[in-house]
This record gives sequence, C-alpha cells and structure tokens, in this order.
Amino acid sequence: MATLLRSALRPLRPLGGRRGPAADVPLRGVRHGAGLLYPGHIPTSPLQKALLAAGSAGMSLYNPYRHDMVAVLGETTGHRALKGLRDQMRKDPEGAEILQERPRISLSTLDLDKLRSLPEGSLGQEYLRFLDVNRVSPDTRAPTRFVDDEELAYVIQRYREVHDMLHTLLGMPTNILGEIVVKWFEAVQTGLPMCILGALFGPIRLSAQSLQVLVSELIPWAVQNGRRAPCVLNLYYERRWEQPLLALREELGITEPPTVHVRGPA
Repeated sequence: MATLLRSALRPLRPLGGRRGPAADVPLRGVRHGAGLLYPGHIPTSPLQKALLAAGSAGMSLYNPYRHDMVAVLGETTGHRALKGLRDQMRKDPEGAEILQERPRISLSTLDLDKLRSLPEGSLGQEYLRFLDVNRVSPDTRAPTRFVDDEELAYVIQRYREVHDMLHTLLGMPTNILGEIVVKWFEAVQTGLPMCILGALFGPIRLSAQSLQVLVSELIPWAVQNGRRAPCVLNLYYERRWEQPLLALREELGITEPPTVHVRGPA
C-alpha cells in the first residue's frame, strides 16, 4: 500500500520530451499481465482507490498545478460519471466512431505542418495558436493508470487530450481564472467529481477582483454553455481541423466569452 501511494503521489515525469508507453496508440482491451487491462494499468482495490482519492484531493487543492494529482483524483472518483459519458458516446454516431477507432491527440499523431497551413480562424490553426501562445503540449497529459475498465480508461484519456481543445473552443487562457472557467464548463458537461471540486475550490486562490468577475460573469456563462452544448467528447476533432472555429462554436451553441478586465495576476 505504501509503495502504491508513493508511486501515485510523486510527480510524474514531464512527457514533452519523452512520451509514455501508450501516448500515441489506442487504448485496447488486451491483457498485459495478471490483472492488467491496458498498458500502464495498475489494479487497485476499493480501499486503495479511496486512499488515493483522499491523497490526490489534498495535493490538488494545495497545488492546482499538480496535474498528476488531478489525474489520479479523476480516475479514482469518476467511475459513475465515466460510464455516463461512455453511454453518451455510444448513442452518438460520431462518439461511437471515436470509441471504436480510439484516436489519440499527441505530438506524434498531430501533423503540425498541416495545422500551420490551415486557413486563419480554422479549428486547427486556432488550436495550434493556443498551444504556442500558452506554451503547452498535448504530450503533458498523464496516462491512465487506475481505471479498472479499458473502455472507461480510454474515455478519461480522451477527456484529458481534448482539454486544450475546450480551452480553444471557449477562448480561455491557461491562467488560474481561465482554468476555473473551463472546469465549470467541464463539471456541467461531464459530472466528474474532479471537475466539480476544481470548479468549487479553485476560486479560493483568486484575488477579490477576479473572484467578482468569475462569479458575476464567467461562471454563469460557462454553466449556460455547458448545459446548452452537446457532449464535447462526441466530436471527432481530428476530422474538423479545417472547420472555422466560429462555425464550430455556433454548431455547439457556444457563445463568445464575456470581455473581462482584471488588473494584475488572476
């Protein structure tokens, strides 16, 4: 047990320069040893999951930028929500195709030159601009380890890999304020306890001015759009790179974010 906790609660190595073993291949239900459902899977009992959830929740609240802890929290508390998301995907033609083909979003699967050549304002161009401006990489997403169902493991992996796409769709930066707004949208969309906790407790680190803007303008906007938009996991983004971002927002019912002005750091 102690070894498991140490393994889960230590920082994950950055994946930007070196991908994990399954960073660019579909997750599949193949046995990889006793009790292993997919590459990197760590079988855990309900008690172990509870301890991991408690430890990762504490670390996530202490340091919201511990994405490895956020990942563990999502995996150990999200079983019911993941089943709901999986069922939504199965009922949607595009979502069902994603579940069948298991596409992955990583530097090894993205054609960066093609994305750069796309028309101004296209989803692919705007997504690449988001990555460049915010200096983030899709390869920094932690691999799934503690979900004891290979299909649900893919669902949460897909959620992680489209997170930056949601930032692009919502027009939100990666600062604390932007992350909280995206978490409110994701909480409404997914029902994942991790997203709900991030949405509720993330604001405690905000300045008074940022908190006022968040509560009065940004949260109502995020909740309204989260309720109105169809499940964002049902979008095969890799086939929509050339679609204008504004057209995709209109298709999903996502409105332009409020124009806010916050002095100093959020």
